[in-house]
Amino acid sequence: MTSQTTIDTTGPGDKGSTSSDPAPAAGGLRGHPWFTLITVAVGVMMVALDGTIVAIANPAIQKDLGATFAEVQWITNGYFLALAVSLITAGKLGDRFGHRQTFLIGVVGFAAASGAIGLSSSIALVVTFRVLQGLFGALLMPAALGLLRATFPAEKLNMAIGIWGMVIGASTAGGPILGGVLVEHVNWQSVFFINVPVGVLAVVLGVLILLDHRAENAPRSFDILGIVLLSGAMFCLVWALIKAPAWGWGDGKTWAFIAGSVLLFALFAFWETKVKEPLIPLALFRSVPLSAGVVLMVLMAIAFMGGLFFVTFYLQNVHGMSPIDAGLHLLPLTGMMIVGSPLAGAMITKLGPRVPLAGGMAATAIAMYGMSTLETDTGSAVMSLWFALLGLGLAPVMVGATEVIVGNAPMELSGVAGGLQQAAMQIGGSLGTAVLGAVMASKVDSDLPANWKGAGLPELTPAQLDQASEAVQVGVAPVAKGTPEAIAAKIADVAHDTFISGMSLASLVAAGVAAVAVLVALLTKRGENAEAGAGVGHI
Repeated sequence: MTSQTTIDTTGPGDKGSTSSDPAPAAGGLRGHPWFTLITVAVGVMMVALDGTIVAIANPAIQKDLGATFAEVQWITNGYFLALAVSLITAGKLGDRFGHRQTFLIGVVGFAAASGAIGLSSSIALVVTFRVLQGLFGALLMPAALGLLRATFPAEKLNMAIGIWGMVIGASTAGGPILGGVLVEHVNWQSVFFINVPVGVLAVVLGVLILLDHRAENAPRSFDILGIVLLSGAMFCLVWALIKAPAWGWGDGKTWAFIAGSVLLFALFAFWETKVKEPLIPLALFRSVPLSAGVVLMVLMAIAFMGGLFFVTFYLQNVHGMSPIDAGLHLLPLTGMMIVGSPLAGAMITKLGPRVPLAGGMAATAIAMYGMSTLETDTGSAVMSLWFALLGLGLAPVMVGATEVIVGNAPMELSGVAGGLQQAAMQIGGSLGTAVLGAVMASKVDSDLPANWKGAGLPELTPAQLDQASEAVQVGVAPVAKGTPEAIAAKIADVAHDTFISGMSLASLVAAGVAAVAVLVALLTKRGENAEAGAGVGHI
């Protein structure tokens, strides 16, 4: 294994230290592992929360700023696109300049962009600052993992990643609840303004606590062409996934962007074999466990994010719940992720990642199968059972796959490994939403005409049928104003039954993806380089 040196570059007045330096005095803040974990968790919470909290605010933003539906979609798409494209490059910046610096810059930029969105008076400014949020969030996320990797010794790293994963899971699932409360009782701007005090807290803690760690053989140059090729490939892929529902999977534009992505990935792989200091050394993927961890993260995100996408529509549009009530019904999922993540970290430390990861994906597959059995009148107790099992299954995967990716990478590439982990999640989430959305659309298009006719409803023109299908795909009954109550009830029944059939099929596909992930999990093993960290600090 490569010899490592850890350098403290926290400020001009600080003395450099190496891995042989004594640990800080007991009770000291600087470099303390658990205080480091608290600090990065505060910063990461902002990014994870913003992934879902904004969805609740979108209708209010649309109404207040007079935006079109397509413009509002870009509030989310711009954020995720910038995040996905930048993560690996941002991880490399952390490896080059130090994870402490990139983390602090990411926090400051993210909080500033959030405040600017709250002050924006046009949809164009909102989207612009959302893109900046994504770019700064990309700096912050891999840096957080790099700091944890460098600070915690191997025997404590899984527990730290478990708590880190717990924060991400709880923030992601809790976003709709908090967003609903803020939008309903304050205004949509408060959804973004809340990041400002959180960001200030993260910066203060970071300045006081974080200790920079750099590997002895950290990269000293930038692979500019590699960055351009990889960013272009990621952009084309994510753009195709975002636009596929509107363009159609058979449209030439969709496949042109997919083909462009494949070509750019191929050129990137070729270039990486030629450059002296590549952005991603391809030798990294000779590690079967690391490669398996990346694939596992993609498959997990497809099943989780793609499947959960329809659950929010199911709760709000089929069961008629408010956003707050829908969020509260997802608490079993959030709660099991909060409880399960630290427990999963302890289990993985004791048993290794293989069994917990395979078991977690098996539980996820069973939960997604259970969600395929939900009906229009399914009670809260049954829903809670499947949501809780899903959270229980996801917890070890979030923790274990992250440790497998980061722990099997050399210390000097910990930022790149963190970027890989996050990029895999973003691509998997986009892929899951796009593919399962296509499954849902196909099923609705197939079943709606027969269901509509079978209910004895007035025949629709092709244009009306297309409009009705789009509404049904999100669980909305296409009832025109002035429709008699009896007819409206029939339309609602048809819409909800057709939506349920589509959600059921999408959930079964997600269950199949999770089942495949069980096999991939069997290829993982404990990180070979995890012990390279923890050069400074104490537990």
